[in-house]
Amino acid sequence: MKSYPLVCKLFLFACFITLFKSGSLQAQDKLLVGKLSTAVQNFTGSLDATRKKEACVSFADSLRFDWNYVPRARKGLTLKNMNADQQAKAFEMVRIVLSAGGYQKTREIIDLENVLRVIENKSANDTYRDPENYAFLIFGKPGEKEPWGWRLEGHHISLHFTVAGDEITFTPGFFGSNPGIVLADVPQKGKRILKDEQDVAFELLHSFSAAQQKTIILSEKAPWEILSSNKRSKLVKLKPEGIAMKDMTPAQKKLFQKLIAVYLDRYHVTLKNQQMNKLKGTGLDGIHFAWMGKTDPEIKDGAGYYYRIQGPTILIELDNTQNNANHIHTVVRDLTNDFGEDLLRAHYEKMHANH
Repeated sequence: MKSYPLVCKLFLFACFITLFKSGSLQAQDKLLVGKLSTAVQNFTGSLDATRKKEACVSFADSLRFDWNYVPRARKGLTLKNMNADQQAKAFEMVRIVLSAGGYQKTREIIDLENVLRVIENKSANDTYRDPENYAFLIFGKPGEKEPWGWRLEGHHISLHFTVAGDEITFTPGFFGSNPGIVLADVPQKGKRILKDEQDVAFELLHSFSAAQQKTIILSEKAPWEILSSNKRSKLVKLKPEGIAMKDMTPAQKKLFQKLIAVYLDRYHVTLKNQQMNKLKGTGLDGIHFAWMGKTDPEIKDGAGYYYRIQGPTILIELDNTQNNANHIHTVVRDLTNDFGEDLLRAHYEKMHANH
């Protein structure tokens, strides 16, 4: 029997591990897509013809890219127009693609509409601050060979999922919180839905030396809104700024990765691992952290803050400036795969190659 040098054996073992991990990730994707497809079909199957027409459109419909997180009339089937069983089936779709923590954040953000009704002296049936004005929209037909997707959208929530074959993507993903901390005398008083997104970021910021902060802090004033907004065109204008992970100490790198994980932990572990593996593949060292605005978390003087995490493939933003710096917007964007762009490109290339 032929004996191979140790270095060759190690190389072959590394290749085996890489292939095993790749196959394992593909299997996890397939399992998640199967569960999600069944849940979406259960939801659409519970709808009559009128509701189904509201909830389902073509995958090619331009509505797929028309997203927002402000109070407005929603395209799709809203919770208000569903019965209890249909609402349960709709939220089962959400539960499948999010982690337990991400699902809880979603339900709590929706519940903040009730808080805003009290703070703003709205009536109980007000339609501007409305916990039932959250809409589900299905693009294409789940379970078939052609790509499909769906979204949940309402005030301070916009979640998008795209599926092609056995693969799934999950950006853009927006979570907001108004108020950031509930100060009013209501049952939710003291609630901070996006607590970790703030606290870990301040911990990271304060771990840097004065010299490092000169690079990190771009401005003493924070922007009024996340800079990417809801426009794809604005993404290409944002460049990595601040400090790169490669220029951080080991302790700072650990904190920075913890902050990134706060955002990815919102999603099902399969989706989290998918994105983290992508970040490692393109190089964690190239991911930057930048800050604008005040550098302490206390609510005072109406001064807010903003930070951005940006690398070759990822953009994460948090802005807390509105409503006396007690109104938070956060977003996760994939700079190469928003709305499944990379996934769909690979899918169509594969389909073309097979014909």
